Amino acid sequence: MAFQTANNHTLRKALSVLVSVATFLCALLVIAPLAIVFVHLVDKGASSVNWDFFTKLPKPPLEAGGGMANAIAGTLTLLVLASLVGVPIGVLGGVYLSEYGTDRGNWWLRFFGDVLNGVPSIIWGIVVYALIVKPTKTFSAYAGGVALGFLMLPIIMRTTEEVLYLVPQGYREAGLALGIPRWKVIVHIVMSSALKGITTGVLLALARVAGETAPLLFTAFGNSFWNHKLSDPIAALPLQIFAYAISPYDDWHRQAWAGALVLVCFTLVVNVTVRFLTRGKAMRV
Repeated sequence: MAFQTANNHTLRKALSVLVSVATFLCALLVIAPLAIVFVHLVDKGASSVNWDFFTKLPKPPLEAGGGMANAIAGTLTLLVLASLVGVPIGVLGGVYLSEYGTDRGNWWLRFFGDVLNGVPSIIWGIVVYALIVKPTKTFSAYAGGVALGFLMLPIIMRTTEEVLYLVPQGYREAGLALGIPRWKVIVHIVMSSALKGITTGVLLALARVAGETAPLLFTAFGNSFWNHKLSDPIAALPLQIFAYAISPYDDWHRQAWAGALVLVCFTLVVNVTVRFLTRGKAMRV
């Protein structure tokens, strides 16, 4: 009997080690595509990332040099505009689903949110083209920001709802028991406790839209020069990378790789910076 027990214990330990190794290998496989992409971008584009790349405008075809300063500034502008559209509406929508809505109404809102999250980005580009570009008869930064903001909405809304659900109900009850108005309990207690999760949702949405090209083809359109008015076409890194990648010029191909590397690094830096800033505000449940 003791021998059989020892054998069972050895078998369980062997299975535990096997499962641990398998899960570790799966975790490595999850991050492997990122490592492959990053290494390839560094190999192809690192040599082209220099001071001129960040400070100069694109050069005409067959003329070497230049940079993507206007596209970098344009991407940041579009992300700010998209955040002005997507963050307030998405966060407040998530708050409604978590704190105010009815079960039946919330089911339909979640359903429509999930459907919107699956809509191809090019469809949003066409919709915003019909709503803004065609009536105003011009491509613009406004139109690009709205298209990207629409893409952010369902991601932020659903993430906000989920992280608010993680805040213990006792927090809400304690605040209400002290006579604090419900909206103050939600803003100062519930949302404050879930701040890191909400921020993560916003970052996820920004990372999703930062590299979008299709909707910008119908809205922002692109620009080889500096944008001086938000009502005019504006350059963006994804648009510039797309235009350079399909061109027949080797120098433009080189800069397309550099632009892709900068775009990936930008997303990485944003994630690391926000996690650092919110490290002391992590939600404890």
